[in-house]
Amino acid sequence: MRLTVRGTAVLVVSLGLGAAGFWGRYPLFLLLALAGLVAVVAAVLVTFRRVDVEVTRDVYPDRVERGAQALGKLKVRNPSTRWQRGFLAVDTAGGFHRTVQVHGLAPGTSRPYDYQLPTPVRGRMPVGPLTLSRTDPFGLARNSVTVGATVTLWVHPRSHPALARTGGFPRHHHEGRSNERLRGSLDLRELREYQPGDEVRDIHWKATARTGRLMVKESADPDQPRLTVVLDTRASALPPFAFEEAVDAAASLLRSAALAGHHARLLTSCGTDVATAGGPLAARQLLDQLCLLRQSTETGTLLSAVRHQGGFLAVVTSGTADVAELSGLRSRYSSIFLLALTQDGNATHVPGARVLAAADAAGVVGLWNEVRT
Repeated sequence: MRLTVRGTAVLVVSLGLGAAGFWGRYPLFLLLALAGLVAVVAAVLVTFRRVDVEVTRDVYPDRVERGAQALGKLKVRNPSTRWQRGFLAVDTAGGFHRTVQVHGLAPGTSRPYDYQLPTPVRGRMPVGPLTLSRTDPFGLARNSVTVGATVTLWVHPRSHPALARTGGFPRHHHEGRSNERLRGSLDLRELREYQPGDEVRDIHWKATARTGRLMVKESADPDQPRLTVVLDTRASALPPFAFEEAVDAAASLLRSAALAGHHARLLTSCGTDVATAGGPLAARQLLDQLCLLRQSTETGTLLSAVRHQGGFLAVVTSGTADVAELSGLRSRYSSIFLLALTQDGNATHVPGARVLAAADAAGVVGLWNEVRT
């Protein structure tokens, strides 16, 4: 328990009035001093008993898009045999605070509370710990206790509805490019332990001998549809607002491709390389990675990280970025797109690439959906 700034001021003023009233024999000063001292003592007595409750707090869901609603779910229980007066519960989410008025609780009872958590900024947002405090009606004294652990709320970039646009893997130069699946050709994706129902022909005998456990190989058709998105993270290319829009555009394309079960790969100019095989877990992995991305002060070339080939290539950058290297990648991808974020809707023409220019992520994704391939 401690006095607040207001309580300390009232105590000091009361003592001063009391001294002045005693030495100057002013009854009014003495009366005011007595009233102030009584108020401070009453505040101490009211808040002397600490908040003694059991509190659990969950965040639902633990992953949301930027600007979407997230809830803090608070459950307060009074484990004692005495009535528990009401108090305030203050939760911290990033740089924001949420205050919940907890009402009085009878012995052995509990009560749930829900409150909204702000999600205006992309990133991993720490939520908690909780501060439980009780104050007197005049705010002269406060008794606070910190409870609960800190949990993480993942604020993903905003995703706009996008077509799951992917291309096939280029075949040999004399066969041209095709979206049809290659037959009789499989790439080794990973090794895992044998499970009942696996084919005996898939057992990897060398790995089995090395580990002492039956290991089987999982393979994938190299011609599966795939999408590669290159995101420009250079601070010299995109201002902070435009960078957030670029992240939203990349998230929209990658999420739609992954949820459609297609191979999706995220590359950035700062060296990030995340390749997935498609599916809901892959979509979450990509969005988690985009959640953590920050702009880089490096000034290297944008396409230096592009070392793979196959499918569609989408480059997300500004309308003024130097992307002349895109023309040299034309033979390695079935289609190349340049998603340019520019206020005037104009961007540099790149031979061999389709340029989609708009002022924000929604506009760029809208143009992506309108393309006929």
